[in-house]
Amino acid sequence: MPNVRVARLREAIAGTEGHALLVTNRLNVRYLTGFTGTSGAALISADKAVFVTDFRYTEQAAEQALGFDIVKHGADMNATIAGLLKEWGAQKLLIEEQDVTYAAYRKMEEAFRPAELLRSEGIVEKLRMTKDEDELAILQEAADLADRTFDHILAYLKPGATERSIALEIEFFMRSQGATSSSFDTIVASGERSALPHGVASDKTIGTGEFVTLDFGAYYKGYCSDITRTVVVGQASDKHKEIYAIVQEAQQYALDHLRPGMTGKEGDALTRDIITRYGYGEYFGHGTGHGIGLEIHESPRLSLTGDVVLTPGMVVTVEPGIYLPGFGGVRIEDDVVMTEGGIRILTSSPKRLIELD
Repeated sequence: MPNVRVARLREAIAGTEGHALLVTNRLNVRYLTGFTGTSGAALISADKAVFVTDFRYTEQAAEQALGFDIVKHGADMNATIAGLLKEWGAQKLLIEEQDVTYAAYRKMEEAFRPAELLRSEGIVEKLRMTKDEDELAILQEAADLADRTFDHILAYLKPGATERSIALEIEFFMRSQGATSSSFDTIVASGERSALPHGVASDKTIGTGEFVTLDFGAYYKGYCSDITRTVVVGQASDKHKEIYAIVQEAQQYALDHLRPGMTGKEGDALTRDIITRYGYGEYFGHGTGHGIGLEIHESPRLSLTGDVVLTPGMVVTVEPGIYLPGFGGVRIEDDVVMTEGGIRILTSSPKRLIELD
């Protein structure tokens, strides 16, 4: 069965000066080959696709890397790749410069001579921005798992519980439901700590009349989900209600108006302009969203500098927030996929202001 992703990659390579591409980034390797092991590289040209690995993984690679010839390397992988380049007559090799240390580059430069090393300019990452149907199905499952987790954790949010105990329950539940792990360090931030956008769970005890921001995701079948909900333990004050309503309005406006053809900067403005209009612009210091997929943060970005044009198949978060030092903060986040006419929301947890007795 033809590898459609490799076919798309070959079209991209044809638009460069390179004769072949060496893929060393583990996530890019997985994306192109399906290989889930920890050691190996893919070498791809206009008519050849080889996966190079050591003896530990040759059998696994043969099962997973369909459409690739499997080559076992000896003590030096570079020597094996150099032999292939010479055999293919490849004089210009694209390498993943963001994945290669300077020391590794020097070794490649020496080993692959006379082939010239060229920067790949994120050629695989650009392909990864647009998800295929298989990826979208997994991302939906990961989002569903996150939704089930939010519903589960509400019963544990009580005065006296520690942030860390809540995070532990979130992570245990996700794993019990099939997740490999969490997508990132789970954020549970209560009271004044909810003003920390990345307030990873601490030993703080949750009190009454406090915001609790929960930001977590399931790492499932190699893909990430990412959801944030903010609740109040106890009764919400007028201030709680005010800033929650603003964030909810901003997020909903973005969900209603985000569509293909916008740049990431234009997508960011959908939420930022509303929060700024209410006088809280200086308290919204991060971007409106980011791409998710094999990584929890990948392109495209919904931010002040986001220049990528959004197209169908891209999956991004929409997560505006307001963070008031000394009081607390609110963030509401959903995962969405760009469609021909707008978006489809993957996460479905309730977004009304929940007050937990």
